[in-house]
Amino acid sequence: IRVTNLDDSLKFYCDGLGMKLLRKHDFPNGEFTLAFVGYGAERDHTVIELTHNWGTSSYEQGTAFGHLAVGVDDIYKMCATLKEKGVKVVREPGPMMFGGPEIAFIEDPDGYKIELIQHKQGETMKLG
Repeated sequence: IRVTNLDDSLKFYCDGLGMKLLRKHDFPNGEFTLAFVGYGAERDHTVIELTHNWGTSSYEQGTAFGHLAVGVDDIYKMCATLKEKGVKVVREPGPMMFGGPEIAFIEDPDGYKIELIQHKQGETMKLG
């Protein structure tokens, strides 16, 4: 995803959501930086590529992208911790409409929505 302030985005994804900065590389000729964040090595886990185009201060997100989703062990505790860190919670934790797990939505510094999904004790989350 494209981000306007890489430091703010890294703080959100790493400090807020507990991901790790896996690698980061500047491309001076192209005037952009790529940073990859995730919960584990790229070989074994899904990661998010953050693209920072130097000198770009805003983007239009468009209508094709909906949101990212992250499973969490305690959605209420996670939302409380994120609020303390200044993260915007745009949908408080609660049951998913029409049944399903408890969910919440937060926003990253660029306004991208992140869905938090409550893991069930002892189960791996499977959707779809």
